[in-house]
This record gives sequence, structure tokens and C-alpha cells, in this order.
Amino acid sequence: MQRVRAAMAADQGALLRGIIEADETFIGGQPRKRNRRKGCKPAKRGRGTSKTAVIGAVERGGDVKAMVADDLTGRGILQFIQGAVDPDGSVLISDEYAAYEAVNPFMPHLAVNHSERYPDCSGGHTNTIEGFWSLLKRAWYGQHHHYHRQYSPQKRTLWVYVAEATWKYNHRQDVNGFGSFMRGVFAT
Repeated sequence: MQRVRAAMAADQGALLRGIIEADETFIGGQPRKRNRRKGCKPAKRGRGTSKTAVIGAVERGGDVKAMVADDLTGRGILQFIQGAVDPDGSVLISDEYAAYEAVNPFMPHLAVNHSERYPDCSGGHTNTIEGFWSLLKRAWYGQHHHYHRQYSPQKRTLWVYVAEATWKYNHRQDVNGFGSFMRGVFAT
């Protein structure tokens, strides 16, 4: 399965265009449900934890690109966006994380303050990428249950699981997507 997932990573597709939502998430640790037990201190979430960062960008109504992030500074985010998005005619929508300011010279950028505003008719939201993160994390909690130490973030093989989730999302409307993919893998 690891080889199949690695082959899925090679199926990148074209650069994203149009309205692009970008965000980051953190994978690892215990599910939050356990944090509610009596006497347990809630686990820290997000930045500043030992969890593995994953960055992603999704084209509204289109494909997603995601990868394990080594660098969530402005430089790292700009490098990811430049490799994933065609800036001509595209607009980036993200949360207010300051590192996204590095994208401003590269392309138009809109930052959404989630604590003040819910999605509205203007389209200023990041719900599409949040939906993808939900699918990725549901696979971790449900199908994969956990990533064995052999596939732990310390060994940096989480990327194959991110590649699998990305491939599934990008081929979600292809009725025989996996069959076509397997025929292509074994043809070479």
C-alpha cells in the first residue's frame, strides 16, 4: 500500500487557478474526544505542538494540492503557493496567519478573520480546504486508526497518506479512477 500511495503522489496535475483557498493543519496526537475526560488536561492544538504540519491549497470546484510542511514561515508558504498556484487571474483566500502576507507580491490575497465573520455571499471563506482537512483527518482516525511508528511523522512518511487523500479528492468524480490508476501503474 505504501508503494501505491507513493505512486499517487506522482499524479500532480496542473497548477491551481481561480479562487484558491489555502490553509494548514496539524496531524498527530490523540483525538480531541479523549481530552474531555474528567481530570485530563486538554491537549494543546496547532502551532507549538509536536504534531506534523500539513499545508494545502484548493481550487474552488477543482483540485487540491497538499504536502507535509517543513517550514510554515512566510518563505515556506510562498514557496508552496508558487509551486501549486498559477498567479494569473487567481485570488488566494486564507486565514489571518501572518505568514500568508508573503504571498501579497506574488498574487492578490484576501485574509478572513474567522472569529468575526462567517461565510457570506461574497465568497470570502476557507470552507473548501477545511472540508479537505476533515477528509484527511477522518481517514487518520477511521480507516488508518493511527500511523505506526514506522510511518510516523519523525520518519517523514506521513506524506504518502497526504498524497493518498489528495489523489482521492482530485479523482472524486471519476467513476473508475482507481482502476485507471492501477492500469497506469502496472503498464510501466
